[in-house]
Amino acid sequence: MNFELLVNTISNTHSHFHQQASKAINISLTVRNWLIGFYIVEFEQKGEDRAKYGDQLFDELSSRLKIMKGIDRRALYRFKDFYLLYPQIAFYIGTNHLLFSQQIVGSMTPQLEAFQKVGSLTPQSQNKMQVPAEKLLNYLSYTHIEQLLQIKDLIKRTFYEIECIRGTWSVRELKRQINSLYYERSGMSKKPEMLREITQQKAELINASDIVKSLYAFEFLGLKVKDAVEESDLETALLDHLQDFMMEMGDGFCLEARQKKILIGNEYFFIDLVFYHRILKCHVLVELKVEEFNHHNIGQLNTYVNYYKATAMRSDDNPTVGILLVTNKNTALVEFATTSIDNKLFVSKYLLELPKKEVLEAFITNELQKWNS
Repeated sequence: MNFELLVNTISNTHSHFHQQASKAINISLTVRNWLIGFYIVEFEQKGEDRAKYGDQLFDELSSRLKIMKGIDRRALYRFKDFYLLYPQIAFYIGTNHLLFSQQIVGSMTPQLEAFQKVGSLTPQSQNKMQVPAEKLLNYLSYTHIEQLLQIKDLIKRTFYEIECIRGTWSVRELKRQINSLYYERSGMSKKPEMLREITQQKAELINASDIVKSLYAFEFLGLKVKDAVEESDLETALLDHLQDFMMEMGDGFCLEARQKKILIGNEYFFIDLVFYHRILKCHVLVELKVEEFNHHNIGQLNTYVNYYKATAMRSDDNPTVGILLVTNKNTALVEFATTSIDNKLFVSKYLLELPKKEVLEAFITNELQKWNS
């Protein structure tokens, strides 16, 4: 064995076990979520005190389980849908002996016979249109499944499952194909196989690290959310220093959150830094993009500003402000999102109390120079 062979052998060994670990985490997370859906349906149909909770069941459950990261009211509804729409998972659990012991989960430990009695869609109704559970669990992350749960039509959902598995699509690619009506376009194409080939050539593919870094996996493993969304050492370092820099700009800034997780519709987003300015009496949202300015950046920040104005502003607060910092090696650009604020005088007040654009530009430029030196 020479040195190059040694390096390649270690590298290949690392890749193999990294993929195995990613797959194990994903299967455990996905099976857990399906089982929670089973427990909910079982309780709704057979629970001794189910009448006591009625329509408040999900509110009560999410309140009692709030200590568990990622299990909120919305997630519980998704788990129930997951159980009802994917009955074939029961066979995988039974076949692979993944059921928890009676001692761990108590009297609601599911047995394969129980699955055949619970819910309107059970393993008995499994048909040839359903992708086998083993393929789903081995090739799709739970984040993929979250996207697929929104498709109620069985044939359409199965189509995307097959194409996603065949093409090893990332979650973003799956969303893009659903939104671009790939299923409908395929049905209208005289040569769908040609459309598939063209689609696959342009597709963004998944890799093992995508599964490990997914929001659901990080919450499942008890890791910090920011670890899942910070994309690079440079971005992390800039945010670390920017946070301190903003706090040092005066007495007004009070840090509320970093990588603030918000839910808009069915999708989660993260705001880099959220401050409350006690002098201006408003929220200040800061987004840092390690790239050149584009309209998506400012549109995204304005969405966050509007979200905060709609959901977080109190009656005595002033309108939320957004600050966008966009960088590359040669330029630094700062934009203030003060659109839709009618009080022009207060805009001037904002600009007096907040850091000047030139100061922020100088900060970004200096930080980049340190990084590149």
